[in-house]
Amino acid sequence: MSAGTLRRLALALALALCAATSNAGTTCVEANHDADALRRAAQLAVSVRVELEAADAPVALVSRVGTDLSEHGLRYSHAGFAVRDHRDGAWTVVHLLNECGTDRSALFAEGLMNFYLDDLARDDTRITWIEPETAAALAGLMADERALMRLHRPRYNLLSPPGSQRSQNSTSWVLEVLDAATPRHASRSPMRGTPAGAGERFRPSTIRIAYGKRIVGGLFASNIDFSEHPVATRLSGRYPVVTVASILDDLEGRGLVLATREWRDGAWRATPGRP
Repeated sequence: MSAGTLRRLALALALALCAATSNAGTTCVEANHDADALRRAAQLAVSVRVELEAADAPVALVSRVGTDLSEHGLRYSHAGFAVRDHRDGAWTVVHLLNECGTDRSALFAEGLMNFYLDDLARDDTRITWIEPETAAALAGLMADERALMRLHRPRYNLLSPPGSQRSQNSTSWVLEVLDAATPRHASRSPMRGTPAGAGERFRPSTIRIAYGKRIVGGLFASNIDFSEHPVATRLSGRYPVVTVASILDDLEGRGLVLATREWRDGAWRATPGRP
């Protein structure tokens, strides 16, 4: 599909949805999106759908930049599963979102347009296709609402520690779903820290938040709970968390990535091709 065709499709989607609103994952104040935000989201949605349609895969991991994490050396802040044959429509994205800045979360199933309409810091995205056995298991999980809910802990903590049984955030839910779908021979359990296969444990990212920044910066909110981490961690200010980067590193390390495509600066980067 040509760039001109993509632009026309994106514009058509934006005009059709010019009255769209969204509040999932942010505050409970309804946000009216301007034409530029709609155009950007539509272009991303159309571009990603073209790539997904061209691949013979039932599900893919899609990542976006909803929050600027560059100061921590991270690009993508959020991820979800794009499902080809979802009951809500082709290429529905299933993901976890914080509810209105509270300490609660919920699972959402929404179209690509809405997925990319939620306050993007940058118009970058990444598609990660998973090896076929795991992808098939993921597609089965996505069709089983009860199974997905069993993997969901409604208490939300932006700094939820890896393996927490008390809370969860968007990326830790993604990791648990991937772990549940991973073939036994390639799996390891981040929840128990006990490998089932090659003897490796999940390696989280480290987010540095100095104590002074917590106090002066007012980093106290319903959806952030520092107390889940040990005192030593809080004193050091170095918090281990599940991030998109650590998930992708884990998948690569276990040989579960089939291919990736990355959209930056309005074009797909020269990464390995579609599956």
